[in-house]
Amino acid sequence: MLLAQNNYPIVLIHGFMGWGPNEMGGYSYWGGDSSLIKELERNGSKVIEVSVGPISSNWDRAVESYYQIKGGQVDYGLSHSQKNRIIQKPKNKKYDGFYPQWDNEHPIHIISHSMGGQTARMLAYLLSQEFLISEERYEQSQLLGETNLGWIKSITSIATPHDGTTLTYIITNTIPFVQYFAGIAGILGNNYFNFDLQHFGFNREKNESWISYVTRISQSSIINTNNFSTYDLSLDGAMELNGYLQASPEIYYFSFVTSTTFRDEKTGLQLPIDDTPLLNKARAKLIATRSGYWLDGEQTDTLWYENDGVVNTVSMYGPTTGANGSDPIIEYDSNDLLITGQWYWRKIEDMDHWSVLGHFGSNTKKWRARKIVLDHVKLLKSL
Repeated sequence: MLLAQNNYPIVLIHGFMGWGPNEMGGYSYWGGDSSLIKELERNGSKVIEVSVGPISSNWDRAVESYYQIKGGQVDYGLSHSQKNRIIQKPKNKKYDGFYPQWDNEHPIHIISHSMGGQTARMLAYLLSQEFLISEERYEQSQLLGETNLGWIKSITSIATPHDGTTLTYIITNTIPFVQYFAGIAGILGNNYFNFDLQHFGFNREKNESWISYVTRISQSSIINTNNFSTYDLSLDGAMELNGYLQASPEIYYFSFVTSTTFRDEKTGLQLPIDDTPLLNKARAKLIATRSGYWLDGEQTDTLWYENDGVVNTVSMYGPTTGANGSDPIIEYDSNDLLITGQWYWRKIEDMDHWSVLGHFGSNTKKWRARKIVLDHVKLLKSL
């Protein structure tokens, strides 16, 4: 039996095309119709749900996460803002802070989904560094201009593309950008979703339709920069991130690995399991039949076929690419003495990218997904 040693706040960071608590008409990213957050709170956890740019880069999302938790005026950094031609301190991005006392004596646990896992690792990196503007001048913010160690107790990633996902190339090559987001609009609705691109000076105009807004985004120069989600989620972009987002020796790391495909013994191919929601089944087939993408001088092989409908399963265990090598990655064993600085993974069979959060799946699958998170929070409290 796990004994509670701490009750640090649980910070939830959503993934690509995710949304916050005040969007989607109250339909929760974390649990769908039955909010996982409320259940965690009933069990005594303090839960903080951030709402960051759904298609922004991990740097921008990590900065936004910091200020939403700690409070203050969002500051993306002078050097980063000048390089990427964004507004350094958008006027509308100033927060009271969900947890103003956040520091090394009041740390947090982060649970993240999909791209949120990259964002969590970026936040840990930004907290650990001091960033120079020039040879003698540092960034003028607590996040970027100071070293803040010990602020994060653990990072948990759920279905995160640590090494990128080949879906980014499939979308780019086979599904036009506007059509992809039009499909997202059909699923998510178009009256409740905010792209949160004010730092690009990019706002939805009054009476502008959602599709017109998406079309305008697709024609913007931001799409072709590296300061954008598509690059960070690509194999090359993830490899660049992995070159410096190394595991911290003071943080516990966990990864939940999902898969909604199985290996067909006759053909050797990966096929979607029968109860994969239609939303993910078509994409699962696409990912499971396409290889040959370049990664670190070599082409991806059949190991990249298994997937959860959005992310290649092989990419979820932990970061393995990048100039600085890989972090230690081992399978979780409840009998092991957990140590910081390495990844502990658990695989969840027959679970797609969205069902793991309580979306679209059967009631049995939703219950299973919730229990996994609730049990894991008990583990985090035992650290």
